[in-house]
Amino acid sequence: MTSVLEKLGLADDNAGVFDGEWRGGGAKIDKISPINGQKLASVRTASADDYEKAISRAHEAFLKWRTTPGPVRGDTVRRLGNALRELKHELGQLVTLETGKIIAEGEGEVQEMIDICDFAVGQSRMLYGLTIQSERPSHRLMEQWHPLGVVAVISAFNFPVAVWSWNAALAAVCGDATVWKASEKTPLTAIAVTKIAERVCRETGADPAIFTLLMGDRKTVGQKLSADRRIPLISATGSVQMGLNVAQTVHGRLGKTIMELGGNNALIVAPSADLEMATQSIFFGAVGTAGQRCTSTRRVILHESIADKVRSKLLAAYKSLRIGNPLDRETLMGPLIDKGAVEMVQQSIQRLKDEGGEILYGGERLDGAQYSGGCYMTPCLANARPDFKIVCHETFGPLLYLLTYRDFDEAIAIQNGVPQ
Repeated sequence: MTSVLEKLGLADDNAGVFDGEWRGGGAKIDKISPINGQKLASVRTASADDYEKAISRAHEAFLKWRTTPGPVRGDTVRRLGNALRELKHELGQLVTLETGKIIAEGEGEVQEMIDICDFAVGQSRMLYGLTIQSERPSHRLMEQWHPLGVVAVISAFNFPVAVWSWNAALAAVCGDATVWKASEKTPLTAIAVTKIAERVCRETGADPAIFTLLMGDRKTVGQKLSADRRIPLISATGSVQMGLNVAQTVHGRLGKTIMELGGNNALIVAPSADLEMATQSIFFGAVGTAGQRCTSTRRVILHESIADKVRSKLLAAYKSLRIGNPLDRETLMGPLIDKGAVEMVQQSIQRLKDEGGEILYGGERLDGAQYSGGCYMTPCLANARPDFKIVCHETFGPLLYLLTYRDFDEAIAIQNGVPQ
């Protein structure tokens, strides 16, 4: 563990603010790994003064960056992708250490960063505009896209680095600077990635403040970003409630938002389905990342003629699931992000029982030396009805509801019968 942190430039105590310089005058975060409950490192977050300096520096960097030719901007992003390739394994391990994701998912997330950098490089030479015939004699219309400004990225713990890259790589080739507020639950991956971006910028001559980092809580950083008129666009990933709060503030100043929020996702299984393939898809969708994805499968809507068969297949899959240390490549499900997440899922299970639901398997907290972090649980499989209140709202964890239908219209109605 120590060697991974050192190779990524992390120490026991780390500054959580970067705008060309590293600092952090706010509260300190001790990052505890959900794998074993051990402290990974500490992070000094942003103070109010740090926030003001960082936004000002990001804007200064933007004013210069926007005049840099698109293909030149793309070269910085190309080199960023190459730098991520060199450290893919170490970054993947850090993602796993911080989030509890299995190592294949940790490395896969870093690969997403590499892929989006490759995509963005191509886009840097495709910043086209239309030329249009005018109805006025001797006139022609020309369309040109201009950089927007400083854009903010608010990312969640479950995809601690990929979400930033989806936004930052494209913003960079478009001539924008990015200010990143990462989740306080995953500060180390954010710092490690920003250190890589800093190194690349210094090699290419770009101002490193185009990749500004502001670690901090909702009050010190999040709410200020939403209200800050110097930031024309905020891209936010997280819960629906978080999205509502951000959107109301940003739209209240006529700013722009990109939202990736929760999802009470469903799969409909018809009588004609390949049940082996369906079972594998349901299983992976429900237990991947311990059910902590906005794309996780929450509800399975089964035709009543095949419901018993699918239940049996899912029960067998759930009982065979290997839960444990996510750094072990044989493990298929690691811990949840923290003890609070486990408690939240168990509260939802109790509410399900109170409404008349039937637990088919799982839902227990796992204890013992193998699960010393206190963040492990067995995924829960349950029979439910679509009118249960708990079924109509997303539980962010490994809780899967099995529902039945008679005809396809009913299945679609069940699918669409929850607020999204």
